[in-house]
Amino acid sequence: MILPPAGSYRPVWRDVMTQLSFEPFDADAHVNPPPTFWDEYLPSSLAGRGPKIEEGSEQDGHDWVVFEGARKPLNVLSSVVAQGKNFRPVGRRSDIQAGSWQPGSRLTDMDRDGVGIAALFGGGPLGTRDNDLYIASFEAYNRWLADFCAHSPKRLVGVAYLPMQDIDQSIRMLKEAASMGMRAVNIPAFPQSSKGTDGGGFAAQVLALTGDPDGPLQYDDPAFDPFWKACVDHDMAITIHLGARVARPGMNRFLPNLVMSKVCMAEPIAIMIFGGVFERFPDLRFAAIESGVGWMAWMAEYMDSIYDNQRHWLQLDLKHRPSHYMDQNVFASFIRDPVGIRNRDLPGGRNIMWSTDYPHSETTWPRSLEVMDWQFEGLSEAERRPIMRDTAVRFFGLG
Repeated sequence: MILPPAGSYRPVWRDVMTQLSFEPFDADAHVNPPPTFWDEYLPSSLAGRGPKIEEGSEQDGHDWVVFEGARKPLNVLSSVVAQGKNFRPVGRRSDIQAGSWQPGSRLTDMDRDGVGIAALFGGGPLGTRDNDLYIASFEAYNRWLADFCAHSPKRLVGVAYLPMQDIDQSIRMLKEAASMGMRAVNIPAFPQSSKGTDGGGFAAQVLALTGDPDGPLQYDDPAFDPFWKACVDHDMAITIHLGARVARPGMNRFLPNLVMSKVCMAEPIAIMIFGGVFERFPDLRFAAIESGVGWMAWMAEYMDSIYDNQRHWLQLDLKHRPSHYMDQNVFASFIRDPVGIRNRDLPGGRNIMWSTDYPHSETTWPRSLEVMDWQFEGLSEAERRPIMRDTAVRFFGLG
C-alpha cells in the first residue's frame, strides 16, 4: 500500500477506520534532538565540542552541520516525515518535524495518529575521532532522552543507547539508564571489538549500530554474562536496531542493502540462541527493531532443522530446540508486514510488535491506523491487541 504524502492528510478518513477499545503501543518511534543540544548535555570538560549549525543560502537549499573541521549538509532523512516524491535526505533545520524534539508536539502527533504509547529510539552518537567524546555523546543523548520522556512518562518510553566497547562500562551505563527511568537499552548488533571510533565521521556512527561482526568477542561469550545478568536484574529489555547491515542514501546499492538491513538481524539472534545465552538467562528479553517479522517463523523452523541435523558433530546440546528460545526470549517490530501477521501463530512468529517508525521515511504517520486496517484485514480486535499493544507492554516491562 502506497500512502499519499503527509501533506495531503485529511481527517475524514477516521470515519471509516476500525475503532479500537485499547490504546495502541508504537514499539518503534524516533526522536531527533536538535544538533544544538550537545552544548547543554555534554560534560563541561567537553564544552563547545559539539556540532554547530550554519544557515545555508537559498541556492544551497539546505543548512550545514560543522563539526571537527568538516562542513556537511544537514541530514533530515530521519526527521521530516516525507515519502515518495517528497523524500529528501538533506534540508533545513526548519524542515525537521517538531515532534522529533519537542515533547508537546510529539504528544500532539501521537494523538493525531491514534497512538497511546511510544517507545523512543534515536541515539547519537557523534561521528568523532575522539573516543572520550564518542562515549560522552552516548551519555549526553541518554540524559536528553530521559528529560524528553519525563514530560509524559506513561506515554513516552525511553530506550537508552550503549556503545558496548567495554563490558564494565556498558554495565555502568545500563544501570544509569535504569535509574533515569529507561525501559530498554539499544546495543550494536555485534560488540565493538576495540576502543576506537574507526576514524570518526559516519563510520563512527555506524559502529553504534553494527559493532564488529568479525570481532574476536561475540555476545555468546561468557564474558558478556555479567551484562546479561545486569539486564535481567534491572528488568531492562535489549534491542538491536537495523545494525547487522546499514543502508543509507548515497551508498552503493542502497535498496539491496535496505532489504538486507532487515533479514541480517537474524545473525545476532542466532548467535545468542546457539551460544546458549537464552538458556543461561531465560528471563532476558531481546528484540530486533524495525526488522520486519515475516522471516521469524521461517528462521525458527530452519534453526530447529539444522540443530537436529548438525548438533551431534558440533557437540551442541541445548536444553530446548531453537524455536523454544524464539518464543521465550526474542521479539521484533514491523511497520508494514502482512506476511508476518499471517505467521503470528507459528513458532518463532508470536512475539511481534506493531510500529509507525515516526518520523522516518518509512513511517505510516499520520495514517497508521488506516494502514492497520489494511494489514489486519479480517482480524478481530482480540487478535489485533497482542500485536498492537500487549506484546510491547510485556517486552518493555510495563505490565
